Amino acid sequence: MQARVKWLDHMSFVAESGSGHSVVMDGSPEHGGRNLGFRPMEMLLMGLGGCTAFDVILMLQKSRQAVKDCEIELDAKRSDDIPAVFTEISVHFKVFGQGLSEKQVARAVSLSSEKYCSVSKMLEKSATINVTHEIIEAV
Repeated sequence: MQARVKWLDHMSFVAESGSGHSVVMDGSPEHGGRNLGFRPMEMLLMGLGGCTAFDVILMLQKSRQAVKDCEIELDAKRSDDIPAVFTEISVHFKVFGQGLSEKQVARAVSLSSEKYCSVSKMLEKSATINVTHEIIEAV
């Protein structure tokens, strides 16, 4: 896996992935940025959400669950000290579908957070990660 980050100006950067995608990152105005893009730590948190969502959806599809939608809400607290690493992260799944099995959803969420999600496994070294879920019946 490869990536490239190039400074644009002020505190703005463009990140390019090895797969050919780009995203702008920027610092907050109090740190010289202009609020033109994601903060790097926001991207890390979103990476956790994307990684675990990928696992959960894949497992639920393989177990033939009628998933219609899935949203992951993430909330993180950071250390007051430098480096300001994540110290607590809440991950809440909202899984929408028809007749979803509580057992299958709980298993998928648990397996992702405890075994498969690479981002989660890295972040758990500095942060307590609390994962919850709810099933919402879709019409």
